[in-house]
Amino acid sequence: MRADNQRLESRIVRYGDLIPCTTAFIDARTPGSDAKENFTIIGPGVAENPDQHVHITEPHGFNIGGARQPPGCLNSQHFHETAEVFFVHSGRWAFRTGEHADEGEVVMEPGDTISIPVHVFRGFENVGAEPGFLYAVLGGDDPGRVVWAPDVLENARGHGLVLLESGRLIDTLSRHSVPKDDPVVQPETRAALERIVRQIDTTTLGTVVVRGGSRLGTVPGAPAGVVEQTVLGEANLSEPAPASPLAWSHGFVCRRVRLAPGSRTPALRRQDAEVIFVHAGGLELEVEGEHAHLAPGDTVTIPVGAVRRLSSRTGADLFVTRAGNAPQPAELLDEATS
Repeated sequence: MRADNQRLESRIVRYGDLIPCTTAFIDARTPGSDAKENFTIIGPGVAENPDQHVHITEPHGFNIGGARQPPGCLNSQHFHETAEVFFVHSGRWAFRTGEHADEGEVVMEPGDTISIPVHVFRGFENVGAEPGFLYAVLGGDDPGRVVWAPDVLENARGHGLVLLESGRLIDTLSRHSVPKDDPVVQPETRAALERIVRQIDTTTLGTVVVRGGSRLGTVPGAPAGVVEQTVLGEANLSEPAPASPLAWSHGFVCRRVRLAPGSRTPALRRQDAEVIFVHAGGLELEVEGEHAHLAPGDTVTIPVGAVRRLSSRTGADLFVTRAGNAPQPAELLDEATS
């Protein structure tokens, strides 16, 4: 790493440098769920283990995380209070809804995106033949706590992890004691679940998925060889960007940006937080005169207001998240000012 690139490098989380937590959640030692790795890439996420490593702490208005699981590994049924969006980077995944994972199912492949609404029990399993990685976006700077299906909490008993009402996970196998002034989380009552939980069957679940090969609306004005499509978010007339198939309020928008080999964007700046994830290919990034190469699985956050340019020698497929339901249009700059 060159000395003059230290500022930009500090905003890049490379796939090979991801620091996993294998006890991020209450089900992390339950048989069938005990081989998963969880990552907090930007923001604290919803991890319950206070020792979970957060790569970038700067608030963005959303959180970025990840999950890596071997074949057959299950993430147990739960729901959230804010948006949860998954982009499949690798592997083959079955997402299942319902308290007992029996209401709906959809199988997703690399390049697919899913946004399951709040208060819907969801879980996911790697049903492929190889380890897989899910890239996740959670709404808000504080996405709140996970609400687990009652069976998940019951099945976790006896495996050394204790979840407290404060949201903190205690590992009793590491000789950590359960504090007397912080009660242990109890399963939600049936009455409470009936008041808040929403059901989604297989047909409806299919409507919250955007396949990697779907025909999507295109944001006009991109240079030759660059295509930006709307994956998630409402129509934004200021850009102008057409509505996506997932056109409800999330607090952020997601775009699929593809660069053909040899293409480049003009120099520009944005006034909203922007995070770029490289799904495939290689990305050459220039930010305020600093340069970096990003490979598949790498994540970078662009400073608000910074001048940046994207290019690719080999071609690149990017998943881009921007803060707000209607991000401001980019300010295009002359070559002389870049």
